[in-house]
Amino acid sequence: MSHPTRPTLAASAQPRSPRLCLRGALLAALCLCAWPLAGLAQSASDVADKREDLKELRSRIEHLRKELSASEESRADAADQLRQVERQISEGERQLRAMQRDQMRLQRTLADLNRQARELEDTLQQQQAQLERLLYRQYIQGSPDALRLLLNGDDPNQMARDLYYLSTIARSRSELLADIRITLKKQKALAEDTRARVAELAEVEAKQKAQQAELVQQRAERQKILSQIARKVQAQKQEIGNLQRDEKRLANLVDRLTRLLAEQARKPPPPRPSPGAKAPPASAEPENQHLPTATSGSFARLAGQLRLPARGQVVGRFGAPREGGSTWKGLFIRAHAGSEVKAVANGQVVYAEWMRGFGNLMIIDHGAGYLTVYGNNDSLFKQVGDRVQGGETIGTVGNSGGNQESGLYFELRHQGKVLDPMKWVSLK
Repeated sequence: MSHPTRPTLAASAQPRSPRLCLRGALLAALCLCAWPLAGLAQSASDVADKREDLKELRSRIEHLRKELSASEESRADAADQLRQVERQISEGERQLRAMQRDQMRLQRTLADLNRQARELEDTLQQQQAQLERLLYRQYIQGSPDALRLLLNGDDPNQMARDLYYLSTIARSRSELLADIRITLKKQKALAEDTRARVAELAEVEAKQKAQQAELVQQRAERQKILSQIARKVQAQKQEIGNLQRDEKRLANLVDRLTRLLAEQARKPPPPRPSPGAKAPPASAEPENQHLPTATSGSFARLAGQLRLPARGQVVGRFGAPREGGSTWKGLFIRAHAGSEVKAVANGQVVYAEWMRGFGNLMIIDHGAGYLTVYGNNDSLFKQVGDRVQGGETIGTVGNSGGNQESGLYFELRHQGKVLDPMKWVSLK
């Protein structure tokens, strides 16, 4: 540590200016102002009951998933080879999306901390300038005591005014020093908080970069597997009865979920309403240009007002024949891979898992026995128990499950029975 050079005798003999004396006094005052800041304890919100309900729901649905998986046929399916890597891709995308939200939150926090730091710096400069003026006045006035003023024979009234003035300056200086200490404490705490947030942001960005690299590798692995089994997948899809088995598996899952949800609600579902909207005129491949928005009220009242969960061409229509000797139980919307999939209405996720024939599959419960089904997703952003709003992004379009083209499979069910989605949605 370097030390200032000692002044010479000649230099020390020179009179010191009031401004230099003031600066010295100010620095001495500020040296006393470093104080630790006690952390503020945050009280936890009262969510124990909701967490317990969610834990129970997830546990029961996980048990159901395992039970269904164990009861599936043991025969090999070519698309099953994609199961693990497509699960990993979906989970990786979900984690990446969560990291991006954390990154945005931290960036907003840092911007706010920088704003607070600038405000504190302005406050401190104003306080220091005010203290400097008070010290200068005190220096000019000197520090006479009452006895010396009395012996000098000064006017007692003037002496009283001078003493009051000097005491006011001293009191103001003391208050300003206390304010400066508080400001410096805040600055120190703010600097520590900023350093912690910067380190947290750097960690999130590093994890994000690693996750992106891992996703690239997983997608390359999926493409390699898909190339190897493409012919086998296509051959199995053309087998008579193959689609029926997939559809029966999904129907079984929906039935079990419906019973589970009805049991949990402990009340009989209301009677099924009759949708008033008519299906649009038949066309080869109608185009959907709209996405869902926030909804309110019961799901049954949304008949004819819903939007399809993804933009694209409706190439599979409810009830129309499909390859493999079956008919469409829902819609297939041809869409670009990676485009957003939206929840059609408010609800709760009751299934988010890979399923043979449907890939990464999500099912949302809208209450009163209504479920919507979203299949062949590239990734799922929500987990079992998550509440979603109409129009909220729940995943991305893909071709998981061995599908040959990218798109979204969408079903609407009530009490386990399939409904024609086109009677519930509007493409206009």
